[in-house]
Amino acid sequence: MQVRITIRGRDYTVRGDDNPKDLQNLAADLDRRMAETAERTRSFDEYTIAMLTALNLASELHQLKAQVASRLDEIDREAASVAAMVEAALPADDEA
Repeated sequence: MQVRITIRGRDYTVRGDDNPKDLQNLAADLDRRMAETAERTRSFDEYTIAMLTALNLASELHQLKAQVASRLDEIDREAASVAAMVEAALPADDEA
């Protein structure tokens, strides 16, 4: 499926299996982020704006991955604790 999106005033046609509305929303978010980067850096060079925005997105992704990994470790510890409590509450094999 083809979807038309606009980023920084340029139209693009992208192909993919994603929901067209989702792609348009992603493009709008990227456009907003690039505009914010351009304003903060006062740069008119689109390549620099794109690279700085990509770096910001990569940083966010890295932070989210670290948060997910930390939460998964926490869940693993909690699951092990629950498993130990359940096992302690069950009758021993020789009692059955």
